[in-house]
Amino acid sequence: MDNGAVIPTTALAPDEAATLLRALEEPARLWPLLLDLMVRHLPCDACALLRHEGGAGGGQEGAGGGDEALLVPLATRGLSPDTLGRRFPLDDHPRLRAIAGGAAGPLRFPADCDLPDPYDGLIPDQGDRLHVHDCIGAPLAVDGRPWGVLTLDALNAGRFDGWEEAIAAWARLAEALAATVESRAAAVRQATMRPPAFDHQAEQQPADPRAGADMLAPPGASPAMAALLAEIDTVAASDLVVLVLGETGVGKELVAHRLHARSGRSAGPLVQVNCAALPEALVESELFGHVRGAFSGALADRRGKFELADGGTLFLDEVGELPAAAQAKMLRALQNGEIQRVGSDRNITVDVRVVAATNRDLATEVREGRFRADVYHRLSVYPLRVPPLRDRGADVLRLAGLFLERNRARLGLRNLRLSAGAERCMLVYPWPGNVRELEHAIGRGAIRARVARPPDGGVLTLTPVDLGLEDGEAAVATPAAEPPPLVPLPGVLPLREATEEVQRRLIQDRLQRHGGNWAQAARSLGLDRSNLFRLARRLGLRE
Repeated sequence: MDNGAVIPTTALAPDEAATLLRALEEPARLWPLLLDLMVRHLPCDACALLRHEGGAGGGQEGAGGGDEALLVPLATRGLSPDTLGRRFPLDDHPRLRAIAGGAAGPLRFPADCDLPDPYDGLIPDQGDRLHVHDCIGAPLAVDGRPWGVLTLDALNAGRFDGWEEAIAAWARLAEALAATVESRAAAVRQATMRPPAFDHQAEQQPADPRAGADMLAPPGASPAMAALLAEIDTVAASDLVVLVLGETGVGKELVAHRLHARSGRSAGPLVQVNCAALPEALVESELFGHVRGAFSGALADRRGKFELADGGTLFLDEVGELPAAAQAKMLRALQNGEIQRVGSDRNITVDVRVVAATNRDLATEVREGRFRADVYHRLSVYPLRVPPLRDRGADVLRLAGLFLERNRARLGLRNLRLSAGAERCMLVYPWPGNVRELEHAIGRGAIRARVARPPDGGVLTLTPVDLGLEDGEAAVATPAAEPPPLVPLPGVLPLREATEEVQRRLIQDRLQRHGGNWAQAARSLGLDRSNLFRLARRLGLRE
């Protein structure tokens, strides 16, 4: 391997080992595959692989200054879908802190241990049994530095009796895989001059980088969001002007932060301007600055946002709200980096990468004369569209996990979880306010539930009524009538043609059931919408 690590696959069948080794190039596929093999070979009800992020790692209290140490799930099995979106501060979870800060080798907790388990209430289909009764975990290190932890849980006490050595072997396998993944990632970074993975500070942005990345696309994100992240990281390396498009609340600001953090300008400033909040009389002064005496109240020279962003990135949020006069003056800045302060004839050259965002259809605004065409074409050199939450499938549950964990800590609960009905309603609700609406719904729901009833052993379960989704519960409880069975295929068709005909009829059936809504049809078929579009075109159902 790249770093000389030996992957200990002797406990695996040859085909399992080969599949695992082939997945080394794709960590997003590797870690779920590893856990799939673990649950096949070990007697656990749930397992998780978590990686250190922030702080100094390893559960060292007070390390890393004000940057708290977190464990971030990379993959889980047997836990509720929202677990992937949760973040586990070590200071809030003593069992994880004990595992992360322990000596090499698994740490098993006695069944009567009074330390709260972070996964209590998160193993689905366990009825009224909210609490884990057997828990074992192992710290994982790469090159002698804390990398993450591996946890296994069971609902019955004594389940892991006699399995400690086998679990230790799986932990060593996880460590070896992590070392190889890190070695390969380091080689790629060296080739592209990217900052090192262990230097978490180098990845940070002026806003909270972890929360931004989590809300944009948590681990296990939908194919649409995974593709968006890859596109962001590719265009970030250039200096192209980027126009971020999308509905309100989808995370356009987070895209801008990621573009800056992954660019060669990450050491420079990221200056943000909310164009909709600028008084029209002061727009030019805010963007380009002014000299003393330029207007009443201009008592001193003042730099504008373009100058403040020199050497970095300027983020123009709600750029569609800029008045026409400011648009005309901004054209010159976009073309050659030249600006003039209000009241001055002197040109100032700035080195700024511009990222703009809007929830408006600027092409329509141009056609209707409300936005300058030349400015639009300068801003939309590289457009990025952020998909709405309703088109992201199970991402809604992963994102919910992030907000559930935040509210759990805020309310001082042992755990905060979703009922099965709440999960179903969240998947069918259209979320017109997108991620922002989801965050507010969970915040309100947690407070309502806390007031309405006591937690069960410290675990509070949110229902559709708590979240304000009771209408969605009724819709889930009374689904549309089942369509008639598919008509048998005529004659005897070759296998490929018969398969395509079945696919064609299934898609038509789901479209009819969902009133022609492609996004809902894709969710019901377990497909990403873009993949459904491609399949429909191949089958002749779309142009």
